[in-house]
Amino acid sequence: MEDEKNSLAQNKSTKSAAIVGGGLLLVIVIIGGFYLLVTRNQIYTDKADIEAPLIAIAPSQGGTLQKMLVTNGQQLEASTPVAQVADQILRSDDQPALVVEAQSLAGKSVGAGEAVVSVIHSNDLRVVAHIDEDKGLSGIRVGQLVTFTVDTFAGKKYTGIVAEISQTSRQSGVVFNISDQREIRQFDVKIKFDVQKYSELKNGMSAKVTIFKN
Repeated sequence: MEDEKNSLAQNKSTKSAAIVGGGLLLVIVIIGGFYLLVTRNQIYTDKADIEAPLIAIAPSQGGTLQKMLVTNGQQLEASTPVAQVADQILRSDDQPALVVEAQSLAGKSVGAGEAVVSVIHSNDLRVVAHIDEDKGLSGIRVGQLVTFTVDTFAGKKYTGIVAEISQTSRQSGVVFNISDQREIRQFDVKIKFDVQKYSELKNGMSAKVTIFKN
């Protein structure tokens, strides 16, 4: 009689474990299915940064660098004098700019067209995502919604839109598929965001990007 009770208890325990196990498996399948449903319409990369095109300020004629009038990181008003080469006073253009590189060696010989100061326009800042050609590049379109984070402000999420997709690959972005050593190239996807709204974002910050396919 005691053996029969033990057997019934064991069978009941086994059935309970099977029900619990089956329930967990179902939950896992549902979560996995939902994850696949969501992520198949997203393209993610942590290979991104915030940048703007560099603008070189250079003399029209060669000469000696007499004076450097700005420093790295300096904010400039429009048409600000930045350096003197021989008798030429070099100025920034007609927009506010940020100095990202300034040659500091007075007395250096500078050639015609050689950059003495490099600046960016803060309003031209973009997130530039580097997307592998086999990781959803074909599904990216101008105008798609993007969310991104930056390492400096990891707890904050930003939004933007795809503004441009590079027509040529990044020569420095070649990686290899381990299975056959085939080259996989990366393409730049430029993402526009509200620079005034997100004024804390700076040139050179690292970013993580999620692009939502339409």
